[in-house]
Amino acid sequence: MRSERAFKPIDYIKISIFGAALSFLWPSLHTLIIPLRLLELVPEAQKNTYLGILTFCGLMLAALVQPLAGAISDRSSFHLGRRRPFIFIGTLLALLFLPSIGLAGSFLFLFLGYCLLQCACNIAQGPFQAFIPDLVPQKRRGTASGVKNLAEILAGVAFVRIVAYFMDVYSSGGGEIWLWLAIGFPWIVLLGAMVTTVLIVKEQPLSSDSQPFSVKTMVSAYKIDAKGNPGFVWFLVSRLFILMALGTLQSFALYFLKDVVHIPNPAGAAGDLLVTVGIFLLITAYPAGHFSDRFGRKPIILLSGFVGTAGILVLLSAGTYTSVLVCGGLLGISAGAFLSANWALATDLVPPGEEARYLGLTNVATAGAGALARLIGPVIDFFNARQPGLGYSTMLVACVFYFVLGSAAVLMVREKARRDS
Repeated sequence: MRSERAFKPIDYIKISIFGAALSFLWPSLHTLIIPLRLLELVPEAQKNTYLGILTFCGLMLAALVQPLAGAISDRSSFHLGRRRPFIFIGTLLALLFLPSIGLAGSFLFLFLGYCLLQCACNIAQGPFQAFIPDLVPQKRRGTASGVKNLAEILAGVAFVRIVAYFMDVYSSGGGEIWLWLAIGFPWIVLLGAMVTTVLIVKEQPLSSDSQPFSVKTMVSAYKIDAKGNPGFVWFLVSRLFILMALGTLQSFALYFLKDVVHIPNPAGAAGDLLVTVGIFLLITAYPAGHFSDRFGRKPIILLSGFVGTAGILVLLSAGTYTSVLVCGGLLGISAGAFLSANWALATDLVPPGEEARYLGLTNVATAGAGALARLIGPVIDFFNARQPGLGYSTMLVACVFYFVLGSAAVLMVREKARRDS
């Protein structure tokens, strides 16, 4: 364990750079690039179905690969360290597969390239997430988590709108060069983040008593003591449903803006929506964490569910560009409050001696939520075929239902008493 003196303020930034790059890559792909590419490859009336199938399969792979890569890295003995070799190899594979999103001439090609990209990125991301427990003194991990989240939000707010501009020009007939600019920008950022991380993050050597990786270890990595720790199970259920609501809205936002709000440049509008969400998330994240320390985790999570529901109801009742931005602001407040309080609740609930493994299991709920959120794509197309816009209204009602279920699940969690530092 690093001492307080050895871990300097600049180290917070060093261990957050790679996460910021990933937080720029995926919103760019999921909200902007892939939805517009699908319009060129699949029937218009089935675009939501194809988008749902594509991203569901990719995110299910992420849910499987990420904890497995992390478990393997826990027991690796590379000279470079336990985490950086996986970041290096996973990123190189991701850089190889990312151009397939632009090269794809069929849905099958796009599907294969996207699934390989998910596997590659999660080979890197699983081990990367262990930097905080590996390198940060225990009393400063909350601050490190805050800096990590701040870096990820800033990357999304600063860069995603640029990709939206590129895709707007491309979809308006500007030529393929704009598509390659949209793909090349996150490609360069990801490469730079990987190189920087490998060069400047210094890992400690393995202890001599580390256990080798085995099949039994791999299987046990996914086990949860539901009987001994029921609160953690309810925590996962709550996280799953609320992230499903947020993931559904992010996934189908561009098509909603195109088909319901009838915006001629949906990529730019989707970019504006992401920036709006990011700004309010940025404003909310730290105060929400502070208030969760004072008043408890559950009240903040319940408040986030209420605000998220209000945002969806605004969008459901109005369906205008202004209501889209208002919804984005409310969703940003909801997401900021939820992510801060929910992660704090996770750290309260993990059993002593198994912190890293249990916190890794939260990623199964996160990726699983993203995957399950995409399953509503065929439902949207089914109801849209019967009445224009009905599918999107159904989607919004489902999101309200997800928020309600997530909020109800957190009520079942018994919070542990927290002692003052």
